[in-house]
Amino acid sequence: MSSESRTAVVIPAAGRGVRLGPGAPKALRALNGTPMLIHAVRAMAASRAVSLVVIVAPPEGAAEVKTLLDDHALPERTDFLVVPGGESRQESVRAGLDALPPGIDIVLVHDAARPLVPVDTVDGVIEAVRDGAPAVVPALPPADTVKQVEPAAVPGEPEPVVATPERARLRAVQTPQGFDRATLVRAHESVTDDVTDDASMVEQLGLPVVVVPGHEEAFKVTRPLDLLLAEAVLARRRANDGF
Repeated sequence: MSSESRTAVVIPAAGRGVRLGPGAPKALRALNGTPMLIHAVRAMAASRAVSLVVIVAPPEGAAEVKTLLDDHALPERTDFLVVPGGESRQESVRAGLDALPPGIDIVLVHDAARPLVPVDTVDGVIEAVRDGAPAVVPALPPADTVKQVEPAAVPGEPEPVVATPERARLRAVQTPQGFDRATLVRAHESVTDDVTDDASMVEQLGLPVVVVPGHEEAFKVTRPLDLLLAEAVLARRRANDGF
């Protein structure tokens, strides 16, 4: 794939974010006074390789998300598009894919709940797809030892340990995940299982998925504690970068 390949990002932001508690959908929660979604959009648009960002909004919330984008400063060199999503994450990503214009060769899929991804991580994923990988995921080695268990029938009950996987072989996967466009479209057309990330759909096609280094600041904001951590990262960036 040539260095002239055009890249688009699809951000599925139609979920409600139950684990953060009641209120606005998770992607619209404020982080340092700015909706998390805007932080995520800016993080993707920070890459000069990204020419289009497609935000997949809640089915009834596309107008609200469009207004949100209009109200915040975004890079002028990047195009932005809002489309309504579906009931599931997969349906929403598919809606984003369907909205892509011709001429896009590389597609990144990014969680709106990962608002602080550094641009070097975004560029690293794009570069690996340009170099020929059909699917690329950024990931980090897990900090904790991981146990495989037999899940309890009742949440909170003790669970028997089945195995302790070798930590050196494990990676905690982040986003943006990057794909050759045709590969991702084929995966969405042919894989119907409910999956938590798009790379596993490509795995089911029998195609290789490669891992590139992720970043500790690309964490997912899921719980109230994550919001505190994200605020602290932003405060440190402001102190260091003067913004």
